[in-house]
This record gives sequence, C-alpha cells and structure tokens, in this order.
Amino acid sequence: MTEFSLLILSAGFGKRMLDLTTKLPKPLLKINDQTLLSNTIYFFQQIGCKEFFINTHYLHEKIEIYLHRNFKNYRITLIHEPQILGTGGAVKNIFNYTKNTNLCIVNSDIFWQKNNTKDIINFIHTFENVSHCKILLSKKDNFFGLKKDKGDFNITEGIVSNWTKGKKILFYSGLQIVSKKIFKIKSNCFPMNMVWNDLIKNKNLKGQIMNSNILHIGDKISFLEQ
Repeated sequence: MTEFSLLILSAGFGKRMLDLTTKLPKPLLKINDQTLLSNTIYFFQQIGCKEFFINTHYLHEKIEIYLHRNFKNYRITLIHEPQILGTGGAVKNIFNYTKNTNLCIVNSDIFWQKNNTKDIINFIHTFENVSHCKILLSKKDNFFGLKKDKGDFNITEGIVSNWTKGKKILFYSGLQIVSKKIFKIKSNCFPMNMVWNDLIKNKNLKGQIMNSNILHIGDKISFLEQ
C-alpha cells in the first residue's frame, strides 16, 4: 500500500450551504451521523495516509476543538489562515510545513464510501511519479450530489483539458496529487484553477477517471437529500 500525506481543504465559508453553515463550518456537517471531516480522515487513513494537514479559516476554533476531542492521537497538523488564501494559495502554503515534494489534496465536501476504495488506491498508486499535477475525474452518471449541466474537464490519453460543449461531461472528484514545483505564482492568495489552466497550456495536467459512484455535498439541497 502506498504511503502518502494529505491536505484536507477546510478553510472555506460554505456559502452554498446557506443557513446550515451560519454557526458550523461545512467540514463538521454530518451525513449518516458522521462529519464530513471525520469521514475523510478515516477513509484515507485506511488506505495509507500517514500524515494529515488541515487548513482552516472560517469558524476555525470549532474545527480545532473537534479535532482535539476526537483525533488528538492522530498525526494532524492544523494550519490556520488569518486571511483566506484560496484553494491554490492554501496548497502552496502547505509546502512550508512539510519536506514532501508531492502531496495529495482533497476537498472536504466529499462523503467517501467503501465502494470508492479501489479507485482511490489505484489513483494514489502513482503518488511518487506525479511530476506536476494529476486530478481524479468522475463521469456524470457516477457523480451524485451537486448538479451541474456543464463538465469541468476533458481527458484524452491521460492529458486533461478544459471542458468544451459537446464533449463527455466529466467532473472533478475533489482529489488530486500535486508537486511542489508547479507553484510559480508569486501571489500567496489564488484559486487552484489558475494553476490548472497554466498546466493545461503545456499539457502538464494529467488525469484519471474513477469508476465508482461519488457523493459531493456541494450545496444545501445535496446535503438534505442524504
């Protein structure tokens, strides 16, 4: 089993959850009596994660208290962002806290299930060999939760490009492997899409399609449907 380190992106405001995140950060919302955050930690620990990083901003104290009460014996590094850095800035910042040159990055709004295990192990198997960035994609028919009419990406022979109308609809699953060397942007606050677009220009964004169903808790409706 491949060992790896994982950043769980947990700093966002969860605005699409509306009133559900007024007093509670999105990673602490519960599905089947399990928080999104604990679901992610347990799932990835079982498939080889030896070290977790969790960035925080919105209602960060509640996440800190929750982790101290429930995961104090886990190898978890909390990084509070006084000013929210965006997804790209958050990933870039994590490399200041580790000697690893490659990291797995996951969104905190996916509810991982047993049927995802094989797909994720197969994806992470390439962890050490990722030279720039590799993202895990999902087919529209396998993607449950937040509904969208447009795809995120195209993929041809493992090379990822931006989605174009008429192409098969593929969504970003929320999981990627990144190399430290891709962060050439001087700014400390920026979205990951900016990095992906630069990689796409040089055909350096790689991808893989998962076969199992995935549950994305992207908004209040998808949460209440569970």
